[in-house]
Amino acid sequence: MSKKLIKSGIIVSAMTLISRVLGLVRDVVIANIMGAGASADVFFFANKIPNFLRRLFAEGAFAQAFVPVLSEYHTKDQEHTTNETRKLIAQVSGTLGVVITLVTLFGMIASPLFVALFGFGWFLDWLNDGPASEKFDLASLLLKITFPYLWFVSFTALSGAILNTYGRFAVSAFTPVLLNVGVIACAIYLAPVMDNPAFALAWGVFLGGFIQFAFQLPFLYRAGALVKPTWAWKSPGVTKIRKLIIPALFGVSVTQINLLLDTIIASMLITGSISWLYYADRLLEFPLGLFGIGIATVILPSLAKLHTKKDTQEFSDTIDWGIRIVSLFGWPALAGLMILAQPIIMVLFMRGEFTEYEVLQVSYALYAYLAGLLSFMFIKILAPGYYARQDTKTPVKIAIKAMVANMAFNLMLAPFFGYVGLAIATTLSATLNAYMLYHGLKAANVFHLTGKTWWFISRLMFSAAVMAWIVNQVSPEFEQWLLLSFSEQVLQLVICISSGLLSYLICVVLLGIRIGDIKVTQKNLTKH
Repeated sequence: MSKKLIKSGIIVSAMTLISRVLGLVRDVVIANIMGAGASADVFFFANKIPNFLRRLFAEGAFAQAFVPVLSEYHTKDQEHTTNETRKLIAQVSGTLGVVITLVTLFGMIASPLFVALFGFGWFLDWLNDGPASEKFDLASLLLKITFPYLWFVSFTALSGAILNTYGRFAVSAFTPVLLNVGVIACAIYLAPVMDNPAFALAWGVFLGGFIQFAFQLPFLYRAGALVKPTWAWKSPGVTKIRKLIIPALFGVSVTQINLLLDTIIASMLITGSISWLYYADRLLEFPLGLFGIGIATVILPSLAKLHTKKDTQEFSDTIDWGIRIVSLFGWPALAGLMILAQPIIMVLFMRGEFTEYEVLQVSYALYAYLAGLLSFMFIKILAPGYYARQDTKTPVKIAIKAMVANMAFNLMLAPFFGYVGLAIATTLSATLNAYMLYHGLKAANVFHLTGKTWWFISRLMFSAAVMAWIVNQVSPEFEQWLLLSFSEQVLQLVICISSGLLSYLICVVLLGIRIGDIKVTQKNLTKH
């Protein structure tokens, strides 16, 4: 089981890397044709609402409620040679299909209502015929195009959860690549022939969602999981998932709720605030998705099966393994991005409509987000520790406290630091969330960090600090970066990153960290 889990983690992370790289390419294309102006703000807003609902319902609460129940059915089928798993999939897909279709239709029809709710600053200008009234009208139109993405991606998430439970992680990990392909294709071929490129990007989101959904169907068929959907609102399996999903809405998705609250306040700030936060968040998502989400994707089905088998020690060992893995990669990612934030933003985005001014604004938000990178990663590892045990009440209490804290931080910081204050508030609330998740698991005697793991993490932190110092010595000043040609910037960035990785690796080895340190917590899993 140890080798299988590690192999699955590598596969998911590799596929996620491809997706994140293409995601950066997509953002580079968007930055080139739109920069960080009013149209960019509106498109990111129109794209954020269905994406928020996707992470909240499809990948967040739904996945955390569905996977443990599906794993339970799947394990029983294997032990008793029954076929209840297919029946559950049919019932869940049919019930979800009706609900998500109604939500999507409502979202398309009531798009101005969503814009008024989440873009309140634009709505006030629209009422008073102010300068941002055009943003309100444009956002309402774009949202009608992007909202169906929620329908496609909900079933994509359902399919991915099924395939992950069946141990086929690569398919669902690769699927997000197709969204980026759709957006990039429309940006290149459709944007030049449209008056406003924001519409081309919106159709790219729609196309990407459809391709993602269609791509997974053959793999479901091969797995024997492609069944005819049936409405079964009151069936035992669906009822169990419903009871788990309602409180889970506040649980693992609290980070996304906080980001959306940031968007509401950002709509009241200066033009560009939403775009600056978006680009900063996208750069943060690269290491977070590659390591945090990648490992969490593998851990949840494993934890659910271990809970079904009532193996508490291996359950704790698996969470500990996840903490070690994300720490191993998270600390150098944090240190490297802190030092190289502005050069990376410059190389990726500074062309076309994206200027030196935007580079600086995005970097300020990124610094604030990066302070919470490890907290975001730990949330991804710790939250499954509750949902795999079908405990949704505790994360709800934690999520509510974190959201209240986020709003308080927003109100305290935004008046003084603007959009950067929003990023700081998100980081502070995420850190509080991670701490309370850990404290809850520890209090319930489910998981606690051992002295050996603390020593492991402290050595990683020291290694990352040494790496940051070396990269800072190698990296030129910001003004010198601006004088370099694009090719020279890329070469210098490669030198800085290579120096950092090499110094981190050497320091880690000198401090006595070995491969066994990330395998030792999995030694008992070989029994399975």
